[in-house]
Amino acid sequence: MGKHTTKFMERLNTSMQLSGKTQAQISSELNVRHQKLSKWKLGYHEPCLHDLVMLADYFEVTTDYLLGRTNDYN
Repeated sequence: MGKHTTKFMERLNTSMQLSGKTQAQISSELNVRHQKLSKWKLGYHEPCLHDLVMLADYFEVTTDYLLGRTNDYN
């Protein structure tokens, strides 16, 4: 697992926790299979560009934040 995947996992997990919502709620609201979100969360897969932007919009952070390119989330 590369450092970029690890950073994305950390940022996604943090964003999910800060949202105060369950993984099932987030999956439902994003219309993403629970398994797909789980694989992103655990670092088994990385989202495509479209899904990365969707996640950033949902959590109200930048894609650069999710990718670990900046610590500034907005």
